[in-house]
Amino acid sequence: MAASKLLLLALLCSMLASCRGACAEPDSDTEAVVGKGFKLGCLSCKRRSEVEGTATVEWLFRGKGEADFVRIYTYDEKGPVIEHEDFMDRVDWNGSKRSPDIQDASIYLLNVTYNDSGTYRCFFHRILFYAHYEYSTDVSKVVQLTVVAKATRVTASIVSEVMMYVTVIGLQLWLLIEMIYCYKKISAHGEEALREAANAEYLAIASESKDNCAAVQASPRGLNTSFHPLTCM
Repeated sequence: MAASKLLLLALLCSMLASCRGACAEPDSDTEAVVGKGFKLGCLSCKRRSEVEGTATVEWLFRGKGEADFVRIYTYDEKGPVIEHEDFMDRVDWNGSKRSPDIQDASIYLLNVTYNDSGTYRCFFHRILFYAHYEYSTDVSKVVQLTVVAKATRVTASIVSEVMMYVTVIGLQLWLLIEMIYCYKKISAHGEEALREAANAEYLAIASESKDNCAAVQASPRGLNTSFHPLTCM
């Protein structure tokens, strides 16, 4: 019994070790300070983390008063490319690294100017690899950026950050509760199976003993047997 519990505990530990942290999609901050750096956040979590995939990223920008978007940045398996001269040497990749399966496409904007105010769009072009087919999907996120002379952190930003941490912690606690529940359920089934096996063994021994007693009582008088009379009481 102890060995089976240790084996089950080792299995649960290995499952926990292989689990990945929960993925959340908080909104990007929307207020940058002129002359400072600013992170344009863009996250897109896969619904099933066990499915392999690849993704490329594209960032577009539309300045205030302008009608059309222009491509300013792309990122794929070959690396980053700054596509617009106004952002040359001012954009750094701040997203997923060392993996073609990009879920964080955030970029860092250096030396922010007032001309950087406007609408940014982040596009994920993702391919998911299943056993017998591939599935393509596109996801887009929008960031409305305002450039100010002095930082004024708004309440919405604080609430968004707090909610992100609450969501992550809640998902981790839910995973832990599920693992404990599964352990207790499997342990209970194991104990029940052991009890049933013990009862079956006891009944088999009792039945065999009864048959042996009947054989002793039916044997001719004077015949030596290996059974003591007390065993047939």
